[in-house]
Amino acid sequence: MQRCLELAAKGLGNVAPNPMVGCVIVCDGDIVADGYHEQYGSGHAEPNAIKQVSDAILKKSTLYVTLEPCSHHGKTPPCADLIISKGIKKVVIGNLDSNPLVSGRGIQKLREAGIEVEHGILDKECRALNKRFFTFHEKKRPYIILKWAQTQDGFISRNPLPENKEDNWITGKESKALVHQWRGEEQAILIGYNTALVDNPLLTTRLVEGKNPVRLIIDKNLDLPHNLNVFNNDAKTIVFNSMKGSEHDNIRYVRIDFQNMIQEILNECYVLNISSVIIEGGTKTINEFIQKNTWDEARIFVNPHKTFEHGIAVPVISFNQSASTQIGDDLLYTITNL
Repeated sequence: MQRCLELAAKGLGNVAPNPMVGCVIVCDGDIVADGYHEQYGSGHAEPNAIKQVSDAILKKSTLYVTLEPCSHHGKTPPCADLIISKGIKKVVIGNLDSNPLVSGRGIQKLREAGIEVEHGILDKECRALNKRFFTFHEKKRPYIILKWAQTQDGFISRNPLPENKEDNWITGKESKALVHQWRGEEQAILIGYNTALVDNPLLTTRLVEGKNPVRLIIDKNLDLPHNLNVFNNDAKTIVFNSMKGSEHDNIRYVRIDFQNMIQEILNECYVLNISSVIIEGGTKTINEFIQKNTWDEARIFVNPHKTFEHGIAVPVISFNQSASTQIGDDLLYTITNL
């Protein structure tokens, strides 16, 4: 199962909103094949492993998989049906699938076909791997990651902004590259009106190899000028606003009720099948999510050598400063909202 987990993790950033799944086939104590879900819409882990092995070998093999085999027709046929058709006698599973389209039906179908099924193996590790998938199906919203950088004295930006924007940078090149890697691992990235207008970010993965996330912009009255970087053709952009709902080229306008802004945004993300979002907005936007207790993880960079003395204060959150990771000259704190 540990090998299954290692394989599954290779799908990060490529299979969402599907789960990451790894599969290993064992015969007479030896691994004879393995596979993982590589790309959304392509083959699942089980068929990717099964196709490497003869039917004769499969009939005396055990199949290990991180997540309950699917039992419904989606973009691919049910994996449970394939396992049954190949005469595999035993299946060992990490997690049950909380997707209501599966949710125990895969195991039931296997057992009804006479296959021995064992589940709950490395259950916590398998669940941690697919935290986005489980949050999406169990809480009906995307997995929310808060991210910001701050100075040693507790500011995220100078105010007013200096003419040279580089004077406002807090983190080093290693941290910037890591943030771009993170963007490629999640489905969407969200910022508020002020960040879009003042910082004019691209919100892409240009420093690393990886797909650009969907850009989510909060613009209540549709005041943002259309020459901003977030409206270019590098990625799809969704604008949450109070005025209209329409779509033009790569820009989609979604009308929401700003009296309940956070929940409305989360609801729309769920409808659009967006299972994870990085919040890279300013203090105001991030604090909105913190105050609603609608976040799952916070990733905070601290430059211990830089001070601004005055400026825009950091979002209000408590974290244990004894647990950090060195990223270049910066310290990275990761907090989980249990």
